[in-house]
Amino acid sequence: MTIQQQYSGVFTALITPFLKNGSVDEPRLRTLVESQIQAGISGLVPVGTTGESPTVTHKENIQIVKIVVDQAAGRVPVVAGTGSNSTAEAIDMTGQAMEIGATASLQVAPYYNKPNQDGLHQHFHAIAEQVDLPMIIYNIPGRTGVNLATPTLLSLAEHANILGVKEASGNLGQMMDVLAGRPDDFTLLSGDDNITLPVLLLGGNGVISVASNIIPEQMISMVTHALEGAVSQARALHYRLLPLFKAMFSDTNPIPVKYALSRLGRCEEIFRLPMCSPSEEVKQGIDQVLRDLSLL
Repeated sequence: MTIQQQYSGVFTALITPFLKNGSVDEPRLRTLVESQIQAGISGLVPVGTTGESPTVTHKENIQIVKIVVDQAAGRVPVVAGTGSNSTAEAIDMTGQAMEIGATASLQVAPYYNKPNQDGLHQHFHAIAEQVDLPMIIYNIPGRTGVNLATPTLLSLAEHANILGVKEASGNLGQMMDVLAGRPDDFTLLSGDDNITLPVLLLGGNGVISVASNIIPEQMISMVTHALEGAVSQARALHYRLLPLFKAMFSDTNPIPVKYALSRLGRCEEIFRLPMCSPSEEVKQGIDQVLRDLSLL
C-alpha cells in the first residue's frame, strides 16, 4: 500500500470530551473512537485544533493519544497532534507519540511567533530528522498567522518522513500549485469540509474532517464517490451536507461540533476557557441543521 493509499479518504479530527471536573472523559473518548472505526473511517486525528490542543497540557496530550491508539488497536492509522510553536517541544511530544504507537504525527505551522519561510523549513525538517515517525504538516494560516509557501512545502516533501499536508489555507490556487508540483507519493488532505469536494476533484486525496465527528458514514460516502469519479453523487452529497459544514464554523472550532455532539448525547457540552458555549442564536442554527438532516 502506498502512502497516498494509506493516507486517503476521511480522517476524523476528534474532539476531546471532558468531564465536569475538567479532566479528560476517557470512556466517552473510547466510545467516540469505536463508533468512528465501526463507521468505516480511514483514520483518526486526536489532539488537533478540534481536540482543543491549545488548552490541554502536554501530559494530557500524550494521554489522549495513548487512549486513542489503545482503542484503535491498529485497525486504522492514528495521526497524533503533537505540534508546537517550540520545535523542541514538538520533537519531545512526537517522540512520546511514536513510543506509544501512533502511526504518524500532525505538525501545525508554528503559531504566534510567526517564523519566516526558512524558520518554517528548519522547524519541520528538525522534527522529521530527530523523530522517525511519518509527518503530516498542518497549514492553517488563519489560526497560526503564517502561511507555509508552496516552494517551502515542496522542498520539505522530499524528506522521507514528511508524507503529506493538511491544507486549511482556503486558497485553492495554492493547493493546485502543491498538487501540480508534489512528489508522486505525497498526500494532500483538505482541512476544510466546505471545500473538500473541489479539493478532491483537483487531485486531493481526502480530508481531515470536523463534520465526520457527527456524520462519518455520509462523509465517507461523499469522499469515496469523489475519489472514484462518481462526481454527480459526490456533488449531491456535498450540497446536502453543506449547511452542516457551514454550521460547524458558525463559531470558533470546536465549539459548534462539540455542542452538536452534546445534543446527540455523545459528549458533555464542556469546554476549557477561553473556549466556551456558543450563543443561543448559534445553538438554534445548529439544532435546525441537525433536524434538517434527521439527526435530532
